[in-house]
Amino acid sequence: MYSIVDIETTGNGIHGNRITEIAIFKYDGHDIIDEFTSLVNPQCDIPYFITGLTGIDNAMVRTAPLWEEIAPQVLEFTKDTIFVAHNVNFDYPIIKHQLKSVGLAFSRKKLCTVRLSRQLLPGHSSYSLGKLCAATGIPLLDRHRARGDAHATALLFHRLLRTDNAPEVFKKFLNARSQEATLPAGLPRSEYEKLSTAPGIYYFKDAKGNIIYVGKAINIKKRVLGHFYDKADKEVALCAETCHLDQEETGSELIALLRESSEIKRHYPKYNRAQKKLVPSYAIFSYEDRNGILHLAYNKLKMAPMPLKVFYSPTACRSFLEEVCEAYGLCPKYCHLQENVAQCNHYKLKTCMGICKDSTLYHEYNQRVAEAIRAVKEKQGDYAIQTKGRSPDELGFVLIQENQYQGFGFFSKENTIRHVKDLEDHLIRQKNTLETQRIMENYLAKNSKSVMQLEKIASEGQLP
Repeated sequence: MYSIVDIETTGNGIHGNRITEIAIFKYDGHDIIDEFTSLVNPQCDIPYFITGLTGIDNAMVRTAPLWEEIAPQVLEFTKDTIFVAHNVNFDYPIIKHQLKSVGLAFSRKKLCTVRLSRQLLPGHSSYSLGKLCAATGIPLLDRHRARGDAHATALLFHRLLRTDNAPEVFKKFLNARSQEATLPAGLPRSEYEKLSTAPGIYYFKDAKGNIIYVGKAINIKKRVLGHFYDKADKEVALCAETCHLDQEETGSELIALLRESSEIKRHYPKYNRAQKKLVPSYAIFSYEDRNGILHLAYNKLKMAPMPLKVFYSPTACRSFLEEVCEAYGLCPKYCHLQENVAQCNHYKLKTCMGICKDSTLYHEYNQRVAEAIRAVKEKQGDYAIQTKGRSPDELGFVLIQENQYQGFGFFSKENTIRHVKDLEDHLIRQKNTLETQRIMENYLAKNSKSVMQLEKIASEGQLP
C-alpha cells in the first residue's frame, strides 16, 4: 500500500517551514482507494511570492484546521504504507518535523518519483512534475496545489509501476542499503557512484554545471553522502539544487585543505560561507631616504617593494614593527609608527637612541636596522612538507619559501629530488592567503616532523 503525498508550505526551510495544504492519496498498486486533503492554518503570514505561486493566501487558511488538529489523521492515514512523493526528500522531512513538533513520531519507507522516473523513463530533459507530465501526456490540474500535484504524482506512479524492469527497480529503491531515497532527486546515482574514497576535494554542481559548493574530505564518497543525510536547512537547499558531482584527489588532507581554500576563492560558490572574503595583504619593507637613513615601513603588499614579511592587517604590521623597534633600539618615527612629528615621543616605545634628534648618528642607526632586517629574514621559513601521493607510486609536497605558501605538487617515487629546483619543476603554484597561512600554522603545530628545510634538500637531496 502506498501513500502518495504532496504539500504546500510557507517556504522557510525545514525547521521554519509550515504546511499550508496537504493531500494524500492511498493507492493499492491498481487504484486510488482513499483520499485525505486539507488546508492548514500555519499560524504565520504566508509570503507574497508563495501566494503568487500557489494561490494560497492568509484569508484562505484563516479558518482552516491547525496542524495539531489534523496530525493524528495524517499519521493514521499513512500507517502501514510506503510514503511516495515527487522529490520525497522535500515533503517527507517537513511532515516528519511537523509531526515531531506535536509529539508524534513518524517513520515510513520512502519512494521518490523523480528518481524512479530517471531510472524507468530515461531520456527526458527535465524531471520536474510539470514538464514530465507534459512530456508523457499525464493530466496535471491545479498545478502547485497539493491535491492537483498529488493526483498527477499518483498517475505518474501508476505508470512507473507498469514499465519494463519496474519490479527490479522498485525492489532496489526499497532496499534500505541502496541509498536511493537519500540521494538528491536531481542527481543520477552514477554521479555518486563515480566518487572516490580517497582524500581530496569535491564539487556540487547545479543543472547548468555551475559550481555551488566546494568541500574537502579524507574520504570523498563518505563525506558527500553525509551532506545527503544532513537535514539542516542549508544542506537540504544545497542538495535540492545538486545535479552533478565532481572531484579532485589530493592524496592527503593537507593538500585537500589548501585546494578547498583556493577553489572557494576562485569559484565563489553559492553555498560556501567560509573563506569567501578576500583579505588584503600588507607587508613590512625597508627603504633609504634622501638623507641616507634606513626606514622600516608597511603598506599594502602590491605597494611594498621587496617585502620582508607579509601580514593580513595593518594592526598586525604595527605590532610586529613595535616588537622590532623595541628589540633593536630603533626609532618609532623612522619605523613609521609615528607620522608628521619632528622627534619621536611614542607612548609605548622609549628605546629610541636619538636618530630623530641627530641625523649624524645615521651610520650606527642603519647598522641596527640592517641587523633587524637580517634577523627577520633568518626567521623566514624555507621548507617543504612531504605528503602522500594520489597513488602508491607517487608522493606529494607543499612548498613554503620566506614563510609564504608557494603551492603544492606531486612527483613519482622513482624521481630523485636533489635540489629545490627539482621540486619547483613539479610545483602547481597557488596564492598565499590568510586562510592558507592558518592552515599551514595549524598543520605545523601538529606535524613538525614532516618538515624538511630547503637548504637540507640542497645539501643532502631527497625529501624525508
